[in-house]
Amino acid sequence: MLGQMMTAPLLISSLIDHAANYHGATEIVSVETNGGLSQSTWAEVATNARRLGSALTKLGLEPQARCGTIAWNNRRHLEIYFGVSGAGFVCHTINPRLFPEQLIYIVNHADDQVLFLDATFLPIAGKLGEHFSNLKHIVLMGPRDDAAAEQIPGLLFYDELLETGDPDFEWPQFDENTASSLCYTSGTTGNPKGVLYSHRSTLLHTFAANQADALALTGRDSVMPVVPMFHVNAWGVPYCAAMAGSRLVMPGPGLDGESLVKLIDGQKVTLALGVPTIWLGLLAHAKGMGSKLSSLQRTVVGGSACPPAMMTQFREDFGVDTIHAWGMSEMSPLGSVNIPLAKHRDLPIDELHKLRESQGRPPFGVELRVQDEEGNTLPNDGESQGDLMVRGHWVLESYFRMEDQNTLQNGWFSTGDVATIDPDGFLTIRDRSKDIIKSGGEWISSVELENIAVAHPKLANAAVIGVHHKKWDERPLLVAVAAKGETPTEEELLAFYEGKIASWQVPDKVVFVDELPLNATGKVLKRNLREQFADALTR
Repeated sequence: MLGQMMTAPLLISSLIDHAANYHGATEIVSVETNGGLSQSTWAEVATNARRLGSALTKLGLEPQARCGTIAWNNRRHLEIYFGVSGAGFVCHTINPRLFPEQLIYIVNHADDQVLFLDATFLPIAGKLGEHFSNLKHIVLMGPRDDAAAEQIPGLLFYDELLETGDPDFEWPQFDENTASSLCYTSGTTGNPKGVLYSHRSTLLHTFAANQADALALTGRDSVMPVVPMFHVNAWGVPYCAAMAGSRLVMPGPGLDGESLVKLIDGQKVTLALGVPTIWLGLLAHAKGMGSKLSSLQRTVVGGSACPPAMMTQFREDFGVDTIHAWGMSEMSPLGSVNIPLAKHRDLPIDELHKLRESQGRPPFGVELRVQDEEGNTLPNDGESQGDLMVRGHWVLESYFRMEDQNTLQNGWFSTGDVATIDPDGFLTIRDRSKDIIKSGGEWISSVELENIAVAHPKLANAAVIGVHHKKWDERPLLVAVAAKGETPTEEELLAFYEGKIASWQVPDKVVFVDELPLNATGKVLKRNLREQFADALTR
């Protein structure tokens, strides 16, 4: 016997319809590529999304045609998210900071038919356009620009394209398992890998991400997603905001600390989401500018481990709650969020703060486990360390257009992380499996060493890598970036580890650099550092 309830496919178009119908007047603030601010509303975004879906249909695109974007976090990009997917096409967000060869590979591998570009990235089309084999249309995200039209033959203009669309366009209805969006992984060896999300997985992820014990966006929040919209759909924030009716502040290209502080204070942002490297710059400028970040209540930090010193600074200097989260492109991306349980209310304050440093618990819809090298499940005791495995309703089953892949192990996806899980389900990422250091047969966590180093007042940032050692196979090397105006010595940095970890885990050497190599999502490219300093202990 079947239940006697209404059913409807879980489609992204239903999210933007909800936003228009029930909080259409809520404001969308967008920083444009020229640095100026523009204001829109959810109702206007919804109308433009319909116009865009109609216009793309009129261009003759086939259902499921991939539409690429190389763009900042702004209002037009938000409209593309909903208009492309809602009309039955696939929104393919592209990382603009990849090497040219990788950009060419991604556009061609995805078989993109349309490419939307912010003005910043127009040179990409000019230099690489002839290599995009199947691309039919390039669209500049703005009004007509005659100078740009001279550079790119046949260039279309977003605002003019919308004028050809019907504001009353009816969203097509289709199977909820239809593909909705496509992201390629960053920081992998070899060619980037495509992760193809469905409408169903995206909607389920949105429900889960918006739980009170997760991101918890509300209609009372002013939300600033600093995490790029080309990185795992901005962690799903655009969808969560549409569901909740949150006011959105889209930061555009200005992601430096000064610009973000001004935006938070000027727009009364209550929730901001981004990676640790972004917040390092923000905290430094907030202090220098005399800002108290008075409106900001919460930050969600993911992408890489959040240094405890950063959490302390947010909490003690600005009264901001820092929420540690973890996920992956292959997981849409949410895997866990650190919100304490009722049982933790009576913990001594130091123990509570220590608990908050972990990556937290998985929401319903995700299962986590750690296993040993033989594939045996290890106990959730907070001590047993192994390979982190995941499965769930929004976890990748196989990569897009890849043959001969063995993506899953007995139905579980291997994250490439080394982790522990405690009896309450709190996950702690100890390291990436490729970054953990094996010295004389013993494991050393590069993350733990980095967290200690970043807490030093004379450092702006730091990374730890394993480099070859004649006796111990590998030893840790600290790669340090001095804070502005500071000249720390190797001796004082190594002495800073005393009493915090076992003496044999202290890095053997410190090298100073002006900056760390980062990918477009703010993660340190340790592979580059290992190549640069491979012989640091042997030469």
